[in-house]
Amino acid sequence: MITRYDATTTYLPTAEELPYSDGKPVDNEFQNLIPNLLRSILSFAWQGRTDWFFGVDIGIYYDPNKPAVAPDAFLSLGVERFKGGDDIGRLSYVLWEEDYVVPILAIETVSKTYGGEYEQKRDIYAQMGVLYYAVFLIKPKARRGHQILEIYRLVNGEYQLLPGDRVWMPEIDLGLGMERDIYDDRVRNWLYWYDEEGNRLPTPEELASLTNQERQRADMEKQRADRLAQKLRELGLDPEEFS
Repeated sequence: MITRYDATTTYLPTAEELPYSDGKPVDNEFQNLIPNLLRSILSFAWQGRTDWFFGVDIGIYYDPNKPAVAPDAFLSLGVERFKGGDDIGRLSYVLWEEDYVVPILAIETVSKTYGGEYEQKRDIYAQMGVLYYAVFLIKPKARRGHQILEIYRLVNGEYQLLPGDRVWMPEIDLGLGMERDIYDDRVRNWLYWYDEEGNRLPTPEELASLTNQERQRADMEKQRADRLAQKLRELGLDPEEFS
C-alpha cells in the first residue's frame, strides 16, 4: 500500500531534487525502441487527450524514504500529459506530486541483464497498486520457464498471469500484445496496442503511408477529371454542364 505523507509535517523532496532514473543503462537499443514505439502509437491514437502520461525509462518515486523504481515504460491515466514545461517535461514521476495517481500499467523488457522483473520489481509494483504488469523478453530464450510476453493483473494484492499474448485491458480501453512484424527495418517481435476487436493500432509510419496513398489517389482523380474537362472543351462542350 502507498503511504500518503502529510506535507505539513513531512518533508517531501521535489522532482528537481531527486535523481531522474535508477542510473542503470539499458542493455541494448531495443529496450528503448520497443517502449518508444508504444508511446508514438499512443500519441496518435489519443491525440487531443491530455489526461494521460506514458513514461519511458524514468524513475517512479513512491516513497520519499526509498529509491525510485524505473520500469522500461509505464502508463498513468488521470494525470497531466504535459508537466514541467516544454523545455524539460517531467524529470521523474513523483507520486506525491501527481496526487498519488499510481500508474495503471508497467512494462519491463528483459534482455541480457536480469533485474528482478519476476520478483523484486513485481513485488514493488504490486505494493504500489499497479493494475497491469507486463514482462516482455527481447531475447525469446532469455528466461527459461517464461513466455515471451507475460501480462499480469493485480487481484487482491497479487499478480495473476493472464492467458494469451494479447490481452484486452478494459480499464485502459486498449489491448496490449506482441506481433512479429517489421519496424525500423527490423523483423522481430514488437509490442503493439490493439482495439477491442483485436485490430492492431497503426504506427505513425503506417498512418503517414496511408495519408500518402490517399493523396496519390486524389491527385490521380484530379488528373483524370482535368483530362476529361480538356477533352470536352476540345469538342466544344462546357465541362461545367457535366459536373
